[in-house]
Amino acid sequence: PWSGDAVSLATPPLQALVIAVTTRAIFSLEEEHKLYLEKGKEEYTRHQQANQDKPLPPGTAFAFIQVSPLQHVNKKILERNPAEKDLFDILVLSNNSPESGVRIINSAKHYGLEISKFCFVSNEDSTQYLKSQGVKLFLSADRTDVCNALQRGVFSPSNPPYFSQAPSTPLRVVFDGDAVLFSNETDQIFQEQGLEEAVHALLCFQGPLKAFAMHLGKMRKKFSQEKSPIRTYLVTARSGRDMGIRAIKTLREWGLEIDEAFFMDGAPKGPILAQIQPHIFFDDGLHNIQGARNMGVPSAWVPSCC
Repeated sequence: PWSGDAVSLATPPLQALVIAVTTRAIFSLEEEHKLYLEKGKEEYTRHQQANQDKPLPPGTAFAFIQVSPLQHVNKKILERNPAEKDLFDILVLSNNSPESGVRIINSAKHYGLEISKFCFVSNEDSTQYLKSQGVKLFLSADRTDVCNALQRGVFSPSNPPYFSQAPSTPLRVVFDGDAVLFSNETDQIFQEQGLEEAVHALLCFQGPLKAFAMHLGKMRKKFSQEKSPIRTYLVTARSGRDMGIRAIKTLREWGLEIDEAFFMDGAPKGPILAQIQPHIFFDDGLHNIQGARNMGVPSAWVPSCC
């Protein structure tokens, strides 16, 4: 830890909810990346070394990774049980060389980000290390990183180049329904065979963020609803008539307690998201991501394929 009052996010990867993030997602490196493309690696490295004490500006995933909400959850869990290992753990992955990585580490320290795990892999695909570290969510602003992670069996949404600051606590995470928590394959089953078969199909064909949501739910259950440092939301464009009962029954079967659910029946999601002020919103529709961005909501696009 860098602060005497901070609670370290480091914990064994098999027990922790490990979130990996690239340097280009957590910090804004657009100018540096342009320099790399135009003048090459050596000039880029010289630039990073010359500016190693100059903090990088926040990037796409900064609002979600920042010390306050995740650290607050860890602190509250450890207050209940100092031996608890079921905590958030952050891992920074980078294609930077170790020489260029000094500026990344200094920037994290400048913002008080409680991150102790950094992986600097020059000229290699850094996603090869995700599985060995037990990563359950990988945040990247780069499409190639996203596809590489998906091919390695690690869920990775693609973040638009956007930054916003949400209120620090509690941690608020919003999920879309179809193709995020639930599988798209159940729609036809629902239409042809009815509710019960569709719920059974949802249990068998789960969405890409189900495992991450379940781990959040596991952490959430350590507290009463009134005292929980985590709040989870379902915001879907579907109507309550065709999705409401199906979603609620499926979540009940999973044992996942969603704090609030909104069935928008085609209405824009942006206004309700602006009211919730989440630290991150996951959706498979780019139009919903854009609508969320227009309302100042940090968002992550969930690609169906690469």
